Amino acid sequence: MPEKPEVMTVAKALDKRILHRTITGCNVYWDNIIAQPSVSTFKEKIVGQTIQSIKTRGKFIVIELDQDSLLIHLRMEGKFLFRKLTDAKGKHEHVELILDRDTSFRYHDVRKFGKMYLVPKEETYGTKPLKDLGPEFDDKELTGSYLLKKFQKRQQPIKTTLLDQRIIAGIGNIYDDEILFKSRIHPLQESCSLKIGECNRIVDNTKEVLSHAVELGGTTIRSFTSSEGVHGLFQNELQIHGKKICPLCGTDVTKIMVNGRGTYFCKKCQKLKKK
Repeated sequence: MPEKPEVMTVAKALDKRILHRTITGCNVYWDNIIAQPSVSTFKEKIVGQTIQSIKTRGKFIVIELDQDSLLIHLRMEGKFLFRKLTDAKGKHEHVELILDRDTSFRYHDVRKFGKMYLVPKEETYGTKPLKDLGPEFDDKELTGSYLLKKFQKRQQPIKTTLLDQRIIAGIGNIYDDEILFKSRIHPLQESCSLKIGECNRIVDNTKEVLSHAVELGGTTIRSFTSSEGVHGLFQNELQIHGKKICPLCGTDVTKIMVNGRGTYFCKKCQKLKKK
């Protein structure tokens, strides 16, 4: 699933292609992609609006229009394609926006898990789905003290807590593993057992890992490409996720499942603390 760096890479690629273009038509071929409002209202309201800016919030792409904002969550395999109006519709192309009457901008999603929301622009960040998101990795609000407070009553594994978008927006499975490895924290460590020093390490490494991933265009792994073959390079920098040998001590990397997520860690470098 695309995480914050990948979503930022997609937004940057789209900025070059669709900024200031006007939506002159809309076709929805799989209704469930449209989460809000109804499909008929979505199509009626979006046509005629011009794309004013492209931003991100957590794992959402935020396309600001004249009156509304189009929020897009790519989920597992969502991506965008640019086609001619005369090009046949592909099997997995579920939403089509016509730009300036000459370009077909298509949302492609094999699993059909992606979602789109059209909300009034003034309500973009104050209503769901964005209002409940935690701070971004580069927010000043994200501090060790902030995390310590959030972790106090959470007995669940820290691996699971860091995936909660209400804590930090944008972290997914891959970067979760990388952050915990750099922080020398076992993924099964209870969140409430962490001390301020460990919380500080998580914050520092979250900022470092995600900033570096953004610079490299994210991680191209499995199904992710940002737009028309724009690939990230951060997969070459991964230290623990998907690896077999720990780069620090040479120990075999362990893989377990934590709440259904494949989780990689080093038993020697990331020791589980006793209660």
